[in-house]
Amino acid sequence: MSSICTVVFSQTIFKAKIIDASTKEPIEGASIRCADAHCSCGCTTSATGEFQMKCTDCKKLTVSYIGYTPQVISVASPVQLISLFQQQSLMQEVVVSANRGEAVKRAEAPIAISVLNQRTIRETKPITADQVLNKVSGVNMVNLGNEQHQMSIRQPMTTKSLFLYLEDGIPVRTTGVFNHNALLEMNMAATKNIEVIKGPSSSLYGSEAIGGVVNFITIAPTAIPVLKVSAQGNNLGYKRADLQSSITKGKWGFALSGYYADKRNSFMEYTDYHKGTFTARADYRFSNKTTLSNSLTWLKYYSDMPSGVDSIMFATRSFVSPQTFTYRKVDALRYRSTLTQNWNERSKTTASLIYRDNTIGQNPAYRIKDDYKRVNGVWKGNKELAHGEENASRFKSYAFIGQHKQSFDWLNAVAIGGVSVDLSPSDYKAQYIRIKKDTLSRKYVSYQNTDSVLTDYTTLINNYAAFANLEFSPLEKLRVVASLRYDLFHYEFNNHLMPSAFSGSPDTVNNFQRLSPKIGATYNFSPRIGIYANYSEGFVPPQVTEMYTGVKVPYLNPSIFYNYEVGGWVEVIKNKLSADASAYRLRGTNEIVSVKLDDGSFANQNAGKTLHQGIELGVNATPIKDLSFRFSGAYSKHEFVEYVEKGVKYNGNEMNNAPNWLYNTEVWYKPSYVKGLRVGAEVQHVGEYFVDPQNTATYKGYNVLNLRAGYQWKGVEVWMNLLNATDNYYSYITSKSAFGYSYQLAEPRSVMVGVSYDFANLVKR
Repeated sequence: MSSICTVVFSQTIFKAKIIDASTKEPIEGASIRCADAHCSCGCTTSATGEFQMKCTDCKKLTVSYIGYTPQVISVASPVQLISLFQQQSLMQEVVVSANRGEAVKRAEAPIAISVLNQRTIRETKPITADQVLNKVSGVNMVNLGNEQHQMSIRQPMTTKSLFLYLEDGIPVRTTGVFNHNALLEMNMAATKNIEVIKGPSSSLYGSEAIGGVVNFITIAPTAIPVLKVSAQGNNLGYKRADLQSSITKGKWGFALSGYYADKRNSFMEYTDYHKGTFTARADYRFSNKTTLSNSLTWLKYYSDMPSGVDSIMFATRSFVSPQTFTYRKVDALRYRSTLTQNWNERSKTTASLIYRDNTIGQNPAYRIKDDYKRVNGVWKGNKELAHGEENASRFKSYAFIGQHKQSFDWLNAVAIGGVSVDLSPSDYKAQYIRIKKDTLSRKYVSYQNTDSVLTDYTTLINNYAAFANLEFSPLEKLRVVASLRYDLFHYEFNNHLMPSAFSGSPDTVNNFQRLSPKIGATYNFSPRIGIYANYSEGFVPPQVTEMYTGVKVPYLNPSIFYNYEVGGWVEVIKNKLSADASAYRLRGTNEIVSVKLDDGSFANQNAGKTLHQGIELGVNATPIKDLSFRFSGAYSKHEFVEYVEKGVKYNGNEMNNAPNWLYNTEVWYKPSYVKGLRVGAEVQHVGEYFVDPQNTATYKGYNVLNLRAGYQWKGVEVWMNLLNATDNYYSYITSKSAFGYSYQLAEPRSVMVGVSYDFANLVKR
């Protein structure tokens, strides 16, 4: 149906614009129908959220859209703007990551996918992404301080390239240069929703989509002018200011969102940081069928880089850092231009051009090694000398993604196919530094640059891919989804130094290719209960650093993962109690490990096999109108099947940093007698886990309580978040190596206070 509907002998003309009550974005495809069952008047909104109806006997109209609470409006009291509110019901969730950016009902996606919607983000007021992502069952994003992080989704807490991070369906970084801190490059002020796909999704999104895919969906230009400013700060030295602005004028739509964060003199010595980021978007609508969307995200980030504390410091609660000069800084620029052509209601083509420019420079604490050490039982070396390095990694990307969607009458089928090309030249350089250590304070107090270049190389990383996705319904309640993707990687390595023990491998060319399938199905017994099952494969090509940092280039193949999964969802009591669950078995093969050779040196080889199994559960309840409850939990077990690294065998052991139990539960109270008030409590639990692959020691895990409260009156909102309310002393992640224990200290109790001013909500309409 079109956005203009006509009934013969019409007298009354009714027109309006429908928007999302929270984001103020127009809602395309919303349904408007006459409330009289005997009348056939009806239409849908255009891409701008507008509609126009001509009616004879219509007195009331019903406005509805999937995932929103329907509204009934009177024709006799016309309005220009209709705001729809998102529903909390799991059964009505709409997801866009399930089949490459095309919105589908959650109940038609045979995968474990969770949505963190705008309401959740707005009420949580997160200053780091983990504060919302950890609400998803089976997700444990590890806070390493100052927005740095590790991730755990169907994998142990790890820095490995087993997770894919997207922005509007496009990878934030190129394949082969994975960085576990990639989410610090995201602009949370520009984020509307976050979708998390758990399990391998290489058939749709390519490599690194193993444990999970996290897709940050950004704010689009709004249907009405928006200007919102906010400021917040806490007792640990953190301060932040946000800006959101948007306007649509004629065929143009503009949106600008960003924030600046700064932290100084926190509870832990040498943990200052600052970050500035903004996202600018400009959309142009050539017609109702053709649009051009342009988005640019800029980031500048700097952080001190302390190391984890040792056992003595952890036991004595010492907040002193041995580092005084280590740092990490990131400069990132991402640009996307997407042309969308809606040929008709059944046919749609999109083409995107992508450019990335990313530099990470660091003087890493983890590279510092004391000169004074034990050699064959005897201590040797200079106690006042240590060794380290400064390094910088940079890549640029020139990419194209094109895809076409076609719907068919045959079995209600939908086909999506496309191609992508990513050309990403990258370079890496590392220089040796001499470090002075104070033997009394045990601090590394200064360093001296040298002429010794450790590493200096460039790598041209080319990724060519083709993908296809087919959905159809052989039975009324059965939906089958199958996808297939072919990837070809071409690495051209050029070493700017003469090959040596320090400078790495000789010039070489390596190619990797992989065909990744996935097939699944959903069966909905009724609109309130459904099940799904899928089989999928995922892969990870060797990272550049795994290939070219040794004396010679190892022969490596992509790591392959095989996943079997079942799950389901049920609405026990309509709009009051719902649940979803999933169970998976994920087998990893050809994982890259460091192997000790006969001459005593080490080299990377495909020699690892692992097994990951688990059950995930989510429950949402609204027992009474003013009270809502959520539980997200997971039990998992991660094992070494065949794993020998550096001459040590781990076969049959549990993987380190892999807690069996994870859960996050939350309750919100929003009294109807005080409109705009909310009070919430959240508990995060991370269970006990082994801290070393030998399984000789464990960390007990932790529980942390967070309290949140906010009040909104018209366009003014104030909030207070009391994080770690019981002032629990714990470590975000604990590990053990030959050098001893390392604890990543969690932040003590903090009180975050903020205020925002939304000018759009102050305007009467």
